[in-house]
Amino acid sequence: MTGKKISKNLIWAIISLILAVLTVRIVLKQSRDLSITDLCALLKTSDKLYLSLAIIASLLFIWFEGTAIRSILKRAGYKRSPLQGLLFSTSDIYFSAITPSSTGGQPASAFFMIRSGISAGITTATLVLNLMMYTLSIIVLGIISIIISPKAFMDFGTASKVFIIIGFVVMLLLATGFFLLLKKEALIFKPASKLISFLNKTKIIKHKEHLLEKIERVRTDYKACSDLISGHHGVLITSFIWNLLQRASQIMVPMLVFAALGGDQSLMPTVFSKQCLITMGYNFVPIPGGMGISDYLMIDGFDGIMGSAMAYSVELISRGLTFYICVLISGIITLTGYLIGNRKES
Repeated sequence: MTGKKISKNLIWAIISLILAVLTVRIVLKQSRDLSITDLCALLKTSDKLYLSLAIIASLLFIWFEGTAIRSILKRAGYKRSPLQGLLFSTSDIYFSAITPSSTGGQPASAFFMIRSGISAGITTATLVLNLMMYTLSIIVLGIISIIISPKAFMDFGTASKVFIIIGFVVMLLLATGFFLLLKKEALIFKPASKLISFLNKTKIIKHKEHLLEKIERVRTDYKACSDLISGHHGVLITSFIWNLLQRASQIMVPMLVFAALGGDQSLMPTVFSKQCLITMGYNFVPIPGGMGISDYLMIDGFDGIMGSAMAYSVELISRGLTFYICVLISGIITLTGYLIGNRKES
């Protein structure tokens, strides 16, 4: 990574940290009777079995993404170890969390994949397919949530409903877009070639032929990987299952936290259903980690079934596990992998 990219990522990391602190402070202020001390006291008296399950589920979110990526790479002829898969996952999760609209996640994951010896074309096709399955899994879980609890959507406020509906439409459009990119590589590579030609004409870049040849090599690899994947439904099903498990593991956390804090266990399916819709409602928002919006949706969705005090507690603890702690762990693993890789290269 260049010094410029590192500086840019550092700036976004600082902005995300400020947003995180402000979000937590606002939520605590709105809850009035709740403080960090109260949350710690709640955790001490919580059901340790359910709390442990919530922690495990939040960590499985990281692991399952790496497994999904490895399953695609294996079909393309690139076997990678679980630890390498973990690095591909943590780099995506960390940089997605600190950049608007998760724009930094895939490039960061691609960096580590290419550095491990995977061609740029195979890397691009793998990430496009994984994004498609990731998006589809959110849509499917949203539909499942309505089946489990038909009234879950109606219990949200008007603003939340708008976010959820827009989120569903955006997820559907994204899934369609990723499918088209996977089947029609020209949608990616033709604009790239035209851009290089334009930059060459304006004297911004030189060696046009060399760059165009490089793009064509990447395009050939991309198409070969796309054709290989499209011809084997097994890899599509496998990657979808891993992505579905990844999303489900994260969505289960509020349900398990609710049970750990002494909530009515008969309401656990409803909490899960609401969190499915909540996830759909904030995923499209161009704010790092959906901070602020996700918190609002959780409190609005949970208030009606568990009361205001419990809703704030579940929201803060769940977000702490699924977002803040996961991002911190992902950042540490990514930095460690980056430094180890640099040492090996030197």
